[in-house]
Amino acid sequence: MPVVEVSLPDELLSEFEHLVDEEFVTEEQAVEELISMGIDAYNVDVVDDSPPGDDFMEGAENNLFDTADDPGNIEDDRL
Repeated sequence: MPVVEVSLPDELLSEFEHLVDEEFVTEEQAVEELISMGIDAYNVDVVDDSPPGDDFMEGAENNLFDTADDPGNIEDDRL
């Protein structure tokens, strides 16, 4: 099995050690599972082929309203 050396900031190492104590049997098991989960999450297939931003703009346009007309009374908005 290949050996990998990684430098981690102290706070991340502390979180990792806590996770190992709480969730895993060994540090090696934790490293293997966390790296596998990270790779799986990174390699997600993209289902939506539309250009980015299309849905956002349509949603933003649908949320706009015309304030030139009578916006109503604040009392009308209360439940």
